[in-house]
Amino acid sequence: MMSNAKLSKPVFPENAGSKEYAASLDAADPLASFREKFIIPSKANINSTKLAKPGLSSDQCIYFCGNSLGIQPKATAEYLEAQLDTWSSIGVSGHFVELEGSPLKPWQLLSEQAAASMSKIVGAQAEEVAAMATLTANLHFLLASFYKPTPTKHKILLDWKAFPSDHYAIESHLAWHNLDPKQSMVLIGPDEGEYEISTEKILSYIDEHAESAALLLLPGIQYYTGQLFDIPKITAYAQSRNLTVGWDLAHAYGNAELKLHEWNVDFAVWCTYKYGNAGPGAIGGLFVHERHGQVDYSEGEDAPKFRHRLTGWYGGDRSVRFKMDNKFKPIPGAGGWQMSNPSAIDLACLCASLSVFDETSMAELRKKSIMLTAYLEHLLLKDTTDETRPFRIITPADPEARGAQLSLLLKPGLLQNVSQKLQEGGIVCDKREPGVVRVAPTPLYNTFTDVWRFVSYFKAALDEPQLKN
Repeated sequence: MMSNAKLSKPVFPENAGSKEYAASLDAADPLASFREKFIIPSKANINSTKLAKPGLSSDQCIYFCGNSLGIQPKATAEYLEAQLDTWSSIGVSGHFVELEGSPLKPWQLLSEQAAASMSKIVGAQAEEVAAMATLTANLHFLLASFYKPTPTKHKILLDWKAFPSDHYAIESHLAWHNLDPKQSMVLIGPDEGEYEISTEKILSYIDEHAESAALLLLPGIQYYTGQLFDIPKITAYAQSRNLTVGWDLAHAYGNAELKLHEWNVDFAVWCTYKYGNAGPGAIGGLFVHERHGQVDYSEGEDAPKFRHRLTGWYGGDRSVRFKMDNKFKPIPGAGGWQMSNPSAIDLACLCASLSVFDETSMAELRKKSIMLTAYLEHLLLKDTTDETRPFRIITPADPEARGAQLSLLLKPGLLQNVSQKLQEGGIVCDKREPGVVRVAPTPLYNTFTDVWRFVSYFKAALDEPQLKN
């Protein structure tokens, strides 16, 4: 889906169910050393109700919750300390003075430092990416710029189970334009009884509503099912029918291999605290294709022409920012959508997490991720049938149609007890009512042995008499 070469699904041998086989995969893993760049919570820590330093016990938990919040890189403390030392030692000069020995640029350039690294993760030019605000705020900013309804073209197409923030944001922009969501929101859902939305169905919705739709907004990866959509095909088709195309990459950033510039995506937003490991509520990111970020000075230096957006001081070109003449001249590219001076504390955390990504590539991470998730799927299905299995994997089986996550839909009534058993066993993963456990082995810090241990414990929990009755 994400490249011209078809991904082949890994095939595992007869002895794949043994702990020794899992250990052999770990021994052959070229990314194994990256685990040492993170603080893995201990079982004692995750069950503690008192604030404590990490390492209350030597027994590490199995952390499969990077699809909700990634764990802390060891670099975070170093980068935060550098930021605090800069502030405490040189005060306001931290905006402009580059300090020898610091991993951080001066504060005025710090968002660009982050954008340059993030651009490699999302497959963009550095100028097409900005580090700013949070995902929903950035979505609002970009909808204000890209959603231009007319009396005949006003509909927004989105998926049937969009994350609530996306749903709310779209509803609020429709209301802003005095439009009725019942008439102007089109939800694209799967066939009855299914969870995967085929690309063909999405294209059929685009065809059906092309004359009345202004914008398509989909998640790169659907948060509930873990489905990875065919971003290049859907983008190209929707644009051919005269729709603007935006993507919410909350679950795709740092997870799937993306090529936003090459795929000609109009705009995209993402958070950085899931697979990006930048910390809870971390500063977000956005992408605006270069064709939308151009600034035209053909009519004079004081008459720039640019795409309409909500403007703020920090989106102004640095060369004239401090002239304070109230003549807005935007930074060319995504930086021109910036609003306010970003938090240097937040950017320090983001740059720390990006320093880890800078040591590898999304191609290498994706290669391991495909193996990890395929191994998880293999062990979950091993020695079971559709009739005997008390759960259903609702994530697509095709590795091209999913990221790291598998969503396990349990039979009714099992979710609470199974979740409790996993917690007691030192396993951290996410549950979504009414019956889904979302399991996300992450290639930067999870191991094949983690996968083996999780499946062993998960199946044992399902096999307990009180859960079977």
